[in-house]
Amino acid sequence: MAEHFTLRLADSRMLAPTVRHLVFERVDGQPLAFIPGQFLQIHFHYDDGTATKRSYSVATVGDGGSPVQRIEIAVSYVDGGAATKLLSGLEMGGTIEASGPYGRFCLQDADTHPRYLLLATGTGVTPYRAMLPQFEKLLAQGNREVVLLYGARNETELLYGEEFEAFAQTHPGFTFHGCLSRQPRAVPRPHDRQGHVQSVLAELAPSAQRDIAYLCGNPNMVDAAFNALKEFALPIPQIRREKYISSR
Repeated sequence: MAEHFTLRLADSRMLAPTVRHLVFERVDGQPLAFIPGQFLQIHFHYDDGTATKRSYSVATVGDGGSPVQRIEIAVSYVDGGAATKLLSGLEMGGTIEASGPYGRFCLQDADTHPRYLLLATGTGVTPYRAMLPQFEKLLAQGNREVVLLYGARNETELLYGEEFEAFAQTHPGFTFHGCLSRQPRAVPRPHDRQGHVQSVLAELAPSAQRDIAYLCGNPNMVDAAFNALKEFALPIPQIRREKYISSR
């Protein structure tokens, strides 16, 4: 059941020129119980006093199920955005109101397909960061494979890219493809791909017998990838979707 609580900013850093990683702790000292893939809602008011809220996936890498003390999110700055004004100006020790967790964009025990296809753009990659401990357990069972296709315009926008690269290097069966649509890396890496994430799907030859797909991020990418996967005859129940819409 969702709770309402106050969060205090404990740490932050810039992940990209327009994306900030924020680390919170609950003021009441309680841990947050969440399932990787779920999100929180941040509650605040417009300048005219109207109440509003924004949703942010929990990016915390826990142990795949236990409550966590540190609550991490990634926030994209939107020009003129009310949430941007709030969160970009939040100083260490500052507080905000939140509720959650919410959402069902989570791995399911009933999933038995050999390969997971994870597609993301922008901050849509944050749920997959939180899922890393779950993927570690899945891969340890053998006969499983996880492929993450992460789309960005250039390498500075590959949020948590080095973490995914490091995970891939230490976990056989996990592959990370940085899909760069505008500018390749100064020093290209073997698993980099040029173009949008949905255009890389053909290389992976998705199949109904082998794959279950997760799509998270920009609605245009999610829709395009969904249609592409249907053309590969992937049944709709094997395609999980979460769209991130930037709000002012």
